Amino acid sequence: MALETRQDLLHPPLTEPAAELPTHGATLLVSELYASIQGESTHAGRPCGFIRLTGCPLRCVWCDSAFAFQGGERLEIAEILRRVAEFGLPLVEVTGGEPLTQPNCLPLLRALCDAGHEVLLETGGSCDIAPVDPRVGIVLDIKCPGSGESHANQWENLTRLRPRDELKFVLLDRADYEWARRLIHQYRLAGTRPIHFSPVHGALAPAALAAWIIADRLDVRLHLQLHKQIWPGRTHGV
Repeated sequence: MALETRQDLLHPPLTEPAAELPTHGATLLVSELYASIQGESTHAGRPCGFIRLTGCPLRCVWCDSAFAFQGGERLEIAEILRRVAEFGLPLVEVTGGEPLTQPNCLPLLRALCDAGHEVLLETGGSCDIAPVDPRVGIVLDIKCPGSGESHANQWENLTRLRPRDELKFVLLDRADYEWARRLIHQYRLAGTRPIHFSPVHGALAPAALAAWIIADRLDVRLHLQLHKQIWPGRTHGV
């Protein structure tokens, strides 16, 4: 999609709030439930409970969690809350896959907030984030062309971000960097929230990305996936 700023995105039409889905008896397919160190976003380095939901409509060429495309264990929200409580951690992230492809992700997020957790949601740009509980901190992963899935971005999501939400761009090469840089400029995103530029692990050298950011004086954060530095080669439970 062309990156020209569109007035209909800057001034979206008013919509009715989505009806809340019930929590009691609701189930989700869960790929993993585990405690680890948060490896991404401004919360990197903090102990965190992770709920990885099954399923994703995208097939990014560099995906590091393809095991979550299928399978998983079907659990009621009450059971998920019970297991998360056993971690004894205030910070909890719901991730995937693409968690928002499961409708009951929304009541799960609400229930986690009601239970007193600090809740993060990592989601791609292909699903509407408007119905997400406003107490949740969203990390919106905009898909660059190098992912093979940039056509799936819902650009309206850029108008739905709240002040505490964050943006992430996973960059495969210089072309992805230039694409993301133009998008930030044309949608006037710089300075509005934390923006993370993350090099594809093993494909783009962090030093090269650092040099580009410095040369352009770009107001973004160079982000390296901390969990891959701590546990190299591991894909599950990190």
